[in-house]
Amino acid sequence: MKIASNGIHLHVADQGNGTPAIVFLHYWGGSSRTWNNVIAALPKAYRTVAPDHRGWGDSDAPASGYALADFADDAQGVIDSLRLDQFVLVGHSMGGKIAQLLASRRPKGLAGLVMVAPSPPVPLVLPAEVRAQMESAYTSRASVEAAIDHMLTAKPLSAAHREQVIEDSLRGAPQAKAAWPLYASLEDITREVAAIDVPAIVIAGELDRVDSVETLRSQLLPHIPHARMQVVPGSGHLSPLEAPVEVAGFIQEFVESLAHP
Repeated sequence: MKIASNGIHLHVADQGNGTPAIVFLHYWGGSSRTWNNVIAALPKAYRTVAPDHRGWGDSDAPASGYALADFADDAQGVIDSLRLDQFVLVGHSMGGKIAQLLASRRPKGLAGLVMVAPSPPVPLVLPAEVRAQMESAYTSRASVEAAIDHMLTAKPLSAAHREQVIEDSLRGAPQAKAAWPLYASLEDITREVAAIDVPAIVIAGELDRVDSVETLRSQLLPHIPHARMQVVPGSGHLSPLEAPVEVAGFIQEFVESLAHP
């Protein structure tokens, strides 16, 4: 379905009717369907809401507005439009940083925060040549395949998932592709995330080469000290595709802990 939010229309996959709803925010280069296998592994009673970020998937791609606050405003608009009285935020990579910012605003109804291989709240500091590689990572089929093989995964994806990642990455609007490496990843939200006051977990990939376990321990956990970490054995950065059953298991365990603390 399409939902009007923050002045644009976002494509949103919405299914089930349980409470709390689980709102999934995808990574830079992905789409709502990144979460399909995770959602399929969750109990059918759960309500799941997965938008395509602006500039990705089937959502509108405005010429500007790709800062973290814009993405957070988009997600809040979806939550408001669907009248989600109680919800858990789940964010992956860039979506994890967006989820941190949204959670820091303490929105009404937020019950918990799940960060899957999240980008930490600190600015992403990279050598100039590495940032240049990021800027060109989604320009061709060959460049996406190189990113999959050398950075994003630790185990082979199925042929269908590999093709999905390639399609989603290439389909992104140029302005959406450029925003993360050029400025959104450089945003510092460490002061904001100190305000997060709901239960929170980090789901890290044991072999993640983008946001490693060590990086998350040193650059995220000190800023959200009540968050606890779970590690997915053998997984890289794309754990929702590499290990969806394990990721779903951690999410289910967390959601159930909210009901029975």
